[in-house]
Amino acid sequence: MKLEIRNLNKCFKKKQVLKDINLTAESGKCIGILGSNGCGKSTLLSILAGVQKCTEGEFFCDGKDMFRNPRLRSELIGYVPQGTPLIEELSAKDNLLLWYSREELEKELSQGVLQLLGIDEFLRVPVSKMSGGMKKRLSIGCAVSKHPPVLLLDEPSAALDLACKKDIAAYLNEYKKSGGLLLLTTHDSMELELCDQWYIIKDGVLVSYEYDGNTDNLLNNL
Repeated sequence: MKLEIRNLNKCFKKKQVLKDINLTAESGKCIGILGSNGCGKSTLLSILAGVQKCTEGEFFCDGKDMFRNPRLRSELIGYVPQGTPLIEELSAKDNLLLWYSREELEKELSQGVLQLLGIDEFLRVPVSKMSGGMKKRLSIGCAVSKHPPVLLLDEPSAALDLACKKDIAAYLNEYKKSGGLLLLTTHDSMELELCDQWYIIKDGVLVSYEYDGNTDNLLNNL
């Protein structure tokens, strides 16, 4: 899978949030999108996921135009936003049944992605009573129901405890090893180490960054 973003722009009224964003990435890689709060990271992912529209620009997966083919995009791309895209009144299982058939659900819980995420441990818990880590793992489980080759994650481990961060990082590493392509926004050192390439959005412009493990240097560049 080859992902290409070409000359992508986004304006909100008179303010240009994203300016000629260009990015190419391939299967088996994790791309980290960094930047200060409000720089446009979340906006970029939501545009690629089809939640928002860009002002202009193109987005391709293996040469296929994602902006012109929303059905194909929903098959190829999974999206985990910062918020919780879950139905609060329903249990984990009932939320999952909106995405999986019963047969698929049982299979994934016993030996698949949902087992890797540990969702089998809180199947009967209503979303309204879940911890932040449970909600995030469940959100990821829903997003990958169609086994998409591309996964977009907006700060997946923000505000989570260390144990949950490790669980999510372990799953993302397995996803990458299996040939998946990850595009994530993050400031978390554990997720930064998972990335193969790093980019910073500053003043709406996407620039390449060479992360050397020094978070102080990174913060000085945001």
